[in-house]
Amino acid sequence: MKNKIKEIRKVMKMSQDELAKKCNVTRQTVNAIENEKYDPTLLLAFKLSKNLHCKVDELFIFEEEI
Repeated sequence: MKNKIKEIRKVMKMSQDELAKKCNVTRQTVNAIENEKYDPTLLLAFKLSKNLHCKVDELFIFEEEI
């Protein structure tokens, strides 16, 4: 699933480590999500959106497989 975490995080001048701490996950988890190697749980998606001050559907882009 594509996402805009990195772009929004950079605009907010927040490091991966800072975001990870706010969401109670590791920096490696944030990195894996940003690089689309891991899809977050629903709970984590909501935590990310809350800490990045945006809606979940603004943060993640669902691309339906055909």
